[in-house]
Amino acid sequence: MSDNLYELLASRFPADRGKPCFLMSDGGEVSYGQLEEAVARTAGLLVSRGVVPGDRVAMQVEKSWPAVAIYLATLKAGAVFLPLNNAYTPSEIEYFLGDAEPRLFIQDAPAFVGEAADAKPLAAPVARSADDLASIIYTSGTTGRSKGAMLSHGNLAANALALHEAWGFTPDDVLLHALPIFHVHGLFVALHCAFLSGAPMVWLPKFDDAHVLAGLARSTVMMGVPTFYTRLLANPGFTRESAAHMRLFVCGSAPLLPTTFAEFEARAGMRILERYGMSEAVIITTNPLDGERIAGSVGYPLPGVDLRIGGGDETGVIEIKGPSVFGGYWRMPEKTADGYFITGDVGRRDPDGRVWISGRAKDLIISGGYNVYPKEIELILDEMEGVAESAVIGVPHPDFGEAVCAVVMGQGDEAAMIAMARQNLAAFKAPKRIFFVEDLPRNAMGKVQKNLLRQRYADTFV
Repeated sequence: MSDNLYELLASRFPADRGKPCFLMSDGGEVSYGQLEEAVARTAGLLVSRGVVPGDRVAMQVEKSWPAVAIYLATLKAGAVFLPLNNAYTPSEIEYFLGDAEPRLFIQDAPAFVGEAADAKPLAAPVARSADDLASIIYTSGTTGRSKGAMLSHGNLAANALALHEAWGFTPDDVLLHALPIFHVHGLFVALHCAFLSGAPMVWLPKFDDAHVLAGLARSTVMMGVPTFYTRLLANPGFTRESAAHMRLFVCGSAPLLPTTFAEFEARAGMRILERYGMSEAVIITTNPLDGERIAGSVGYPLPGVDLRIGGGDETGVIEIKGPSVFGGYWRMPEKTADGYFITGDVGRRDPDGRVWISGRAKDLIISGGYNVYPKEIELILDEMEGVAESAVIGVPHPDFGEAVCAVVMGQGDEAAMIAMARQNLAAFKAPKRIFFVEDLPRNAMGKVQKNLLRQRYADTFV
């Protein structure tokens, strides 16, 4: 067996391929055998379209099980999977396609897999080494230019195996999957844990209260972002009885408020397991499956992860290295450093070794689980009539964790400016509020002091 990630995942599929893989909300099922057949034929179609090992296959589609088949088929064919958020605008997509230069760009997963039904199946996975590239995940930079994090077959395999063990997955589990699959959380973390167990997934197109509550009754594990849990708690139908079938709730992609942690424990009778990760390393730390889970802490580094606090101080920028840490940024060698990767997250380790995240070093906003970089939005706002300069910040929000807000030197129509921004940005990036001021606070070097702005507008949504 080579180091092709698909070989590892498929080796853990259930011996009885008739076992369900996807359990649909309408009662339908897709078996592991059906998935495996779709993967083989889709890989064959990719090869017939000229895809060779190392080629990029980009996809911007709605969530569906055929989209998962395309992901796995790309791995099987030895190509590189490039998932793109379906909220991205055409101008944003143009940049990604120009930078990654994919062999194919797929925008309709069911149609593509349907076409593959007549293709010759690819019998064996293309041999890959652990260092060969498996996926590129674009993560925006503070300069406004997106960077493609290059994750190898070895990176993803190491992280998947570590999580599978850390979270105690078995073939008896059923995973409730309501996450998007253009993001590492839903694509790698959730899918890989299920596949390594040969476990079924309650497959939901998106988070919907009614479908999630119904899904809990036949699931054992749920993965989500803080927004999922605040919305569950807002629904009176979510009770201790409705969660009785569950053994584990996992949360990540954005900070979980301690109040949400406490309210969930009071309501459901169990504690959420919070973990910490990023596109460049998938999952880095996790609270223990068996042991104390503490509100506000993201737990301990996974086995094999070497985590240190830069600068030698008690609190500083988190730096990491290990088998799941990416190899660098696509076509940006100047952005890639040897040795430890500097995450940009500020945190500390307590005497027990637990990790606590206190914020971002460069003003990253995490809204609803998605990374939002202020510079990209500021570039849009600064072009608008009446704007002398803008400063984009994140402020506390009870649902999204953080909400994107802009503070503008100048005058304008707030609603019209927000609408204009949404024409050029994915909805999760567009400001939810715009405040107009005469001057922006600055330090002696003339740099805008965003920390003061965050303090000033901290109670906007509270």
